[in-house]
Amino acid sequence: MIVYPAIDLRQGRCVRLRQGDAAAETVFADDPTLAARRWAAEGARWLHIVNLDGALGQEGAANLAALERILAEVDVPVQFGGGLRSAEDVARLLEMGAARAILGTVAVRQPEVVAEALERFGPEAVAVGIDARQGRVAIHGWQETAEVSAVDLGQRMASLGVLRVVYTDVGRDGMLSGVNLEATCALARQTGLQVIASGGVASVEDIRALKAREAEGIGGVIVGMALYRGHLELAEALEIAGE
Repeated sequence: MIVYPAIDLRQGRCVRLRQGDAAAETVFADDPTLAARRWAAEGARWLHIVNLDGALGQEGAANLAALERILAEVDVPVQFGGGLRSAEDVARLLEMGAARAILGTVAVRQPEVVAEALERFGPEAVAVGIDARQGRVAIHGWQETAEVSAVDLGQRMASLGVLRVVYTDVGRDGMLSGVNLEATCALARQTGLQVIASGGVASVEDIRALKAREAEGIGGVIVGMALYRGHLELAEALEIAGE
């Protein structure tokens, strides 16, 4: 099970939001490379980076510039999502040096984009983000809720050849309220996908609980606010996860 420290980018800075609310923002670093270097120095094997402006449909050039700096300065593979709308967007991201692209809204609105990206770049380089609010998929930076359920979308993606999804419980994200263990494991069991848990991780107990269910298809966990607030030490999380 891989622990992914999260670096959320907004207007070129490293921030955290609560429940995806852009008005509930905390800035943790004006220079996101500082966060990236810190997590790499503490042993992270991957980084999870999100272009929040892109996810909200806004211009995210400052975030892409920050990503370029991180890729140049930190020798840790990066998975990146937010605002990727086409296979060409995925191509540009991978050419920049990211290891994996995460497709979100297009998985609901244009699943053919996911299929094309998988065909061109393979399932290790392409993952899907499934963000859910009370079981229904949230899209467009969590501003809209689609009619499809998280499990139904997961099954559709698995049928396209997707191997890995990032599952976020929107209501818990940034809230330090504990990961939604049962919904995360249910998604893995019912789809056969490797699920990376996200949203609400509060302490090492969440890491232990997910690790205990790894065999059900829990491939990783994304940790954000708990790391930045000091509620969780990355080294301990890595040890529990078996990295």
